[in-house]
Amino acid sequence: MRTYAGHSSAAASNELFRRNLAKGQTGLSVAFDLPTQTGFDPDHTLASGEVGKVGVPISHIGDMRALFADIPLARMNTSMTINATAMWLLAMYEVVAEEQAVEAGDDPVAAVKALAGTTQNDIIKEYLSRGTYVFAPQPSLRLITDMVAYTVAEIPSWNPTNICSYHLQEAGATPVQEISYAMCTAIAVLDAVRDSGQVPPERFGEVVKRISFFVNAGVRFVEEMCKMRAFVQLWDELTLERYGVKDPTQRRFRYGVQVNSLGLTEAQPENNIQRIVLEMLAVTLSKDARARAVQLPAWNEALGLPRPWDQQWSLRLQQVLAFESDLLEYDDLFTGSRVVEAKVAELLVGARAEIDRVQEMGGAVAAVESGYMKSQMVASLSLRRQRIEAGEDIVVGVNKFETTEPNPLTADLDAAIQTVDHDVEAKAAAAVVAWRTVRDSTDPGRAAARSALARLVRDAKSGANLMPASLEAARAGVTTGEWAQALRDVFGEYRAPTGVSGSVGVSSADVGGDLGQVRERVRTTGEELGTRLRLLVGKPGLDGHSNGAEQVAVRARDVGFEVIYQGIRLTPEQIVAAAVAEDVHCVGLSILSGSHMQLVPRVLAGLRAAGAGDLPVIVGGIIPESDADALRRLGVAAVFTPKDFGLTQIMGGIVDVIRASRGLHP
Repeated sequence: MRTYAGHSSAAASNELFRRNLAKGQTGLSVAFDLPTQTGFDPDHTLASGEVGKVGVPISHIGDMRALFADIPLARMNTSMTINATAMWLLAMYEVVAEEQAVEAGDDPVAAVKALAGTTQNDIIKEYLSRGTYVFAPQPSLRLITDMVAYTVAEIPSWNPTNICSYHLQEAGATPVQEISYAMCTAIAVLDAVRDSGQVPPERFGEVVKRISFFVNAGVRFVEEMCKMRAFVQLWDELTLERYGVKDPTQRRFRYGVQVNSLGLTEAQPENNIQRIVLEMLAVTLSKDARARAVQLPAWNEALGLPRPWDQQWSLRLQQVLAFESDLLEYDDLFTGSRVVEAKVAELLVGARAEIDRVQEMGGAVAAVESGYMKSQMVASLSLRRQRIEAGEDIVVGVNKFETTEPNPLTADLDAAIQTVDHDVEAKAAAAVVAWRTVRDSTDPGRAAARSALARLVRDAKSGANLMPASLEAARAGVTTGEWAQALRDVFGEYRAPTGVSGSVGVSSADVGGDLGQVRERVRTTGEELGTRLRLLVGKPGLDGHSNGAEQVAVRARDVGFEVIYQGIRLTPEQIVAAAVAEDVHCVGLSILSGSHMQLVPRVLAGLRAAGAGDLPVIVGGIIPESDADALRRLGVAAVFTPKDFGLTQIMGGIVDVIRASRGLHP
């Protein structure tokens, strides 16, 4: 039983971890901030506004020590949601475990062998959904391969990669796509490990045994339960037939789950509790496909950062199911059900066909590089949103049953969520500067760091396993940004396809409705201005959750805008430069990481400095109303939050903003 936690600083997160463990939580699930996930130190320009927002900043071994102070790692099961920099975080985790063992008078080698937990380390889904990749697919797959080979030999109870279909569903994947793309990712990893020659063939079953999965569970909980049964069957089939693993215990489908956070609503957020419970049932009802670990989101995640009390509520939901209900007393409830078996068979047929299609393209890496998988998911999410907007898919409190009594839980909205102290970033930036200064103040300290980084570069170029060099770097006090930059210098950086250009838009049947009216307004406004309307959709900072930005870009294209969308991870200065160069009529910023109060003012100031201060800026994201008011006072023309689910209505609002900025009648 876990809750996904981490924020502000290592010390603050350590306090939260120890409180949660005292309440009966049985493992840790660590959320890292975006600079840590993407390999930047807190004082880097791209880290601005992002430090400590969506997780804990870990800049060096000192932070890792503070994060797990008084938490014995040799007896803990820790899940780390980390991908591009997973090797680095695991290296620091191992070093801290060694230090704890030495301090306790125990054998450090035995302590490392005893470590249990998981690094998410699924880079394929980062290109498709979360966006915290750093390197191109091939060098990223090499890092995963090196970790798998290392942990099988040195940390045998560790899950080095957690194939993560969770974010695929959040990015629009259907159940068939979620199953098939996850399996294609597993094939890519297992093929790479097998072909690397780092693991003897007779030990390959140990590799398969340590591959785990992290899935999503949506509110259609019967279909979701069938999806999990299909996962179990397909994994057993794949590992036996493709990889020849004979031991059925090594072929067991082991998975953890977080239920669907994207389906949580800002409108009537109290409804999220029953959604969370139903989604938990999807992965617990069927004993033959039951999750090994469950973590639940908090009811108010669509509003902002949950408080410790909110996380406790989610933990108690699990404890009531496990300890008060009789669910765990029975064998599988659905064995022999014709309805369940038929649905599972349907999902398997679709998944096998899509797996074959991707393999014919050259596998998951090729399907990422070509943009195929991304385009398929953007298209699926577009269709899902259309069904919600049309009322075909009902979301209670959003597109049906909207009337409500006042909610006492949100009467004081600013108190209903947790906020990060404004000085967290400044403190973290100053701390990492001080760390590097102290480290380099002595000849041995400076030499050890330089030597470790030099070895990291050599090994990256030579093809050697990179875990030993990463461990040396951790012991030498190298920082997260230094480790990642050394590998950037060898591997380069990568920008994944956005999937927007190849995705489907709205159906032709909708052209005559609201969309048709907005399309006509876009056309006539363009005629009045003497040019086609141009909208820049920008993702400033390190926030890689691009689903919303992509859907805005697709719908804007459908109503007639010329859309400029360059993908994720842009500085405010780059967005300003693009807006000026493309002579756009409006700038739309999408920020989901909570960094809006730092990044949006920089864009506004940049536009003013470039002589484009009259260019309207709109902002979308998880933005508390008090922040929305502050942004409007700064000059933002409009703020959209998850309650504004109608994309066509948002497009109409953008036309209104453009007309007002150009002095045209409404």
